[in-house]
Amino acid sequence: MNKFDLIVVGDSTMDTILMIDDAQVQCDLKKEHCQICLNYADKIPISQTVQSLGGNAANIAAGCRALGLKTAIVTELGDDINGAIIKQEFNKIGIDTKFVRLNPKNETRYSIILSYLGERTILSYHAKRKYSLPAIPAADWLYYTSVGDDFRILQKQILVYLKKHPDCRFACNPGSYHIKKDLTGFKPILPMIELLFVNKEEAEKIVGDDLPLRGSADEALTKQSSNPVAALLSSLLKLGVKTAVITDGENGSYAANSTERYHLPAYDVKIISKTGAGDAYASGFLSAVINGKSLAEAMRWGTANSSGVIQQIGAQTGLLNRSGIEKMVKKFVKVKTEIL
Repeated sequence: MNKFDLIVVGDSTMDTILMIDDAQVQCDLKKEHCQICLNYADKIPISQTVQSLGGNAANIAAGCRALGLKTAIVTELGDDINGAIIKQEFNKIGIDTKFVRLNPKNETRYSIILSYLGERTILSYHAKRKYSLPAIPAADWLYYTSVGDDFRILQKQILVYLKKHPDCRFACNPGSYHIKKDLTGFKPILPMIELLFVNKEEAEKIVGDDLPLRGSADEALTKQSSNPVAALLSSLLKLGVKTAVITDGENGSYAANSTERYHLPAYDVKIISKTGAGDAYASGFLSAVINGKSLAEAMRWGTANSSGVIQQIGAQTGLLNRSGIEKMVKKFVKVKTEIL
């Protein structure tokens, strides 16, 4: 059997996306804490509904497969109709399913996604799982992303796998639920991570009190930029991550390693729904790295793939192939990476 380019570990879901027309958004003065408000006990009109395969692991696997990577997924589904549909979809798009487990005792995870004004609010059902890593072969990359409760044994098994396969490179996107549940248990993994994907809020939670000390070399580097995300990048590198990537919505993305630090503005495209945007960015970025692209070019691949997804409804509908990535990058060639 040929070696996998990528094995993805994490949960998969069946998503039901509801496009809402009639709601209100209330924010504080800084517009950082917003609430979507629906009239209680009222009938709320829905302009469109879509059901699709989702979940971070499934989105990453689908995005990387669309970009030509030989990809397998480690995920547990319920032995139910949704599980059968998800597995069938994996096979349809060419994701290897030999490590997919069907559990007859639990339902497949699902999410109800409320999409309003391009932003999404997710109601997520986490079926109980006892996670464990099956006997997977050596791969070029292992990607670990969000799972539900009882993931601690899985994390220990992943560390054992990485020590057994030192040539395997490790990418990770823990997700906000994972960080909230056990940040202390997650931090020991950081030094093993070659490539970390987080949004700005997740980065702040991981870093916590580990921002650069006043007068340190990291603080001096951060002061060269007026953007506070530079401090978060410095801290993530300090915690042992080899390359840190932070996405920040309409503000674009940021990436840094030991020698390079960049910001890339978001592409100016019409936003229909942001569902799956972060995963699309990560799969584009990772695929670029696997194809030998530079850090700056990987950011462009990620931004292009994310831009394709947010112009469609569904986390995977707008995923791009390599030709689509190259066309999108060429279209926005004037959007340049900025050195932090």
